[in-house]
Amino acid sequence: MRIAVLLAASLLVAGCSSSTGGQARQTELTPISPTRTSSSAPSSTSPSSTGSATPAPDAGVPVADAIRWIEAAPPIDAAQYHIALRGGVTTELGDDIAFTTPAGTTCMTDAKHGSPALACLVDLTDPPPQPPDVYGQWKGGWVDFDGASVQVGSAHGDPGRFAAGQGVELPYDSSLSFGDYRCRTDATALLCVNYAHQAAIRLAGGGVDAYACARQATPPAGIGVQYIC
Repeated sequence: MRIAVLLAASLLVAGCSSSTGGQARQTELTPISPTRTSSSAPSSTSPSSTGSATPAPDAGVPVADAIRWIEAAPPIDAAQYHIALRGGVTTELGDDIAFTTPAGTTCMTDAKHGSPALACLVDLTDPPPQPPDVYGQWKGGWVDFDGASVQVGSAHGDPGRFAAGQGVELPYDSSLSFGDYRCRTDATALLCVNYAHQAAIRLAGGGVDAYACARQATPPAGIGVQYIC
């Protein structure tokens, strides 16, 4: 299953400021740029950042093959991914995880606000269009994956979990485990598995692929496309 997607120039999230003098004022947050320098990667010894030795599997392979590719990379210390960065400011995330791929996809959990699902912002070449009954800030490249379903495209009145910025870079040929998830990236794609549901996703500029999530469902209000795992 492939959902085609439209390349965005950058990941931009809009923030709503608190009201001042009775007037609500909306401000624009600094765009989140891919973290590409070696100084932004985790400080511990990590695999080469020049590229993955084994490319990520293509869309449509059995979910077991996707999981095997993810697990083939050695684990990296997850303690380095409990922070978010924006404009030189570091925010501690507690038990939540944030990371960014070399291709610029940024992901974060938000358990502290009651959402254990993994959310990612992806530069998509053809994101789902905004539904006619949805108003406000449409994020066609916002992907939610909780293992039971995959949702692509959603409306957000503020940056939500990404207000603090983005996580440090997840290097090639390493895997990051957190909660029910484990993720690995190569030069173009990020693959994540949710073990509780034995489902996985592949996020890349050319599409969002959900392994073992082939049934398309009518999405709830505010969602572009939804697949059930």
